[in-house]
Amino acid sequence: MEDELDELKGNKRKEVAGKIKVALSFGDLSENSEYDEAKNEQAIVEARIADIEAMLKQVKVVDESELSSENIHIGSKAELRVTNPKTGTSQVVNYKIVGSNEADPLNGFISDESAVGKALLDHAIGDKVKVEVPAGTMEYEVLTIS
Repeated sequence: MEDELDELKGNKRKEVAGKIKVALSFGDLSENSEYDEAKNEQAIVEARIADIEAMLKQVKVVDESELSSENIHIGSKAELRVTNPKTGTSQVVNYKIVGSNEADPLNGFISDESAVGKALLDHAIGDKVKVEVPAGTMEYEVLTIS
């Protein structure tokens, strides 16, 4: 995030400022679509800079080596058996509980703010947790925590 912030504040701001300068040279701003587009891009860049700065002010670095594997918490990797009570089918999945900015559900990184992530927090091996998801109510059994 710091690298992205540096890129936005440095190169991207200069690039957008250059676009605005070129668009201003075209004259009448009321009919200047290049100027409007450059100003919109500037607004997007500035909004992203503000978002990243706000996130970095509240960042909390978690040292995974200091965390226990007794219960699920942010940074935990958990192997779970997911059972659909309606069909009786189950499968084993692996999830890592992460902050919302790092979430990538397709690759097994789920947010601590998601329904499943929130429900799993503080549970131990052997616990069964029922969670309402878009597909219905699913039962998650904690198999391992690391």
